[in-house]
Amino acid sequence: VRLTQGVEQMAVQLIGVDCATEEARTGIAVGTWEDGRLRVSYGFRCHGERSVRETILGECEGSERPILIALDAPLGWPLALAESLVHHRAGDVLEAPPNTMFSRETDRFVQARLGKKPLEVGADRIARTAHAALRLLGAVRASLGLEIPLAWYPGQLPAHVSAIEVYPAATLVSRGIEARGYKRSEAISQRKRIIEALRADRTIFPDAMDNFESSADVLDAAICLVAAADFMDGSVVPPVDRERAEREGWIWVRPPKTMVGEA
Repeated sequence: VRLTQGVEQMAVQLIGVDCATEEARTGIAVGTWEDGRLRVSYGFRCHGERSVRETILGECEGSERPILIALDAPLGWPLALAESLVHHRAGDVLEAPPNTMFSRETDRFVQARLGKKPLEVGADRIARTAHAALRLLGAVRASLGLEIPLAWYPGQLPAHVSAIEVYPAATLVSRGIEARGYKRSEAISQRKRIIEALRADRTIFPDAMDNFESSADVLDAAICLVAAADFMDGSVVPPVDRERAEREGWIWVRPPKTMVGEA
C-alpha cells in the first residue's frame, strides 16, 4: 500500500499499543491519520472483557483502510548479542563490548540524537516486554491469517496491516515536550500538560479524556499513535544500515527541533 502519491488524502487506521508483560498493564489507543492530521478515537487499559488481541482484531477485521500498528516495545535484539551467543560456551570470553552487545543501533541513535536512552533489551527486564509484544503480534497474525510485516519506508505501508516499533518518550522529546515524571499515578496534571502540547501539534483528542489523563499506559498508547502519524507523514529518520535494522528493529521517531548538544 504505497501512500506517497496524494498521501494526505489517504486515511489510515492507527493502533497504538503500550506493551507490558501483563495484560492489565497494557494500554491501547485507536485513531485515524487523514489529511495530515491525527484524530485519536479512544484509548483504554486492557482487562478481561477487552483484551489487546481482541481489540486489534476488531479494528482490523472488515476494515477497508490500511492499518498501521505501533508497538512500544523492542521488536528485535542486538545483532552482536545474537552472533556472540550462537557458539558460546560457559567460561568463554565474550569479545563484543557491552555497549554493542546489550543495546541496538537504534537505541544508540535515539540516545545520541535525543538524549533519551531506551532500556537495553539485551540486559534489562524490557526483554520480557519485547517477548510479550512479539507473542501478541504473532497471535494477531495467526488470527487474521496475515503476515503483518514491519514497515520500513516512511509514508508507505507494505501490506493492508503493517507494524512498526516506536518509543513514546523519544516522540515527546522530539517535540520539545518534557517526558519526565508523567508516569506516576498521581501525575495527572503532567499528563494533561502533555495532552495539551500534543493538541497544539495537530493531534485531535476525543471529548472523553479520563482514560488518557488517569493512566500513563493509555497516554503512552496515544503517543504511539503520534509516532505512527509521524511515520505516515514521512518525517521520521530511517536507519542508515537497513539490513542491520531488519535484524535488530528500529525505533521510528522524527528528528528533534534542536539536536542534543546544540544551542
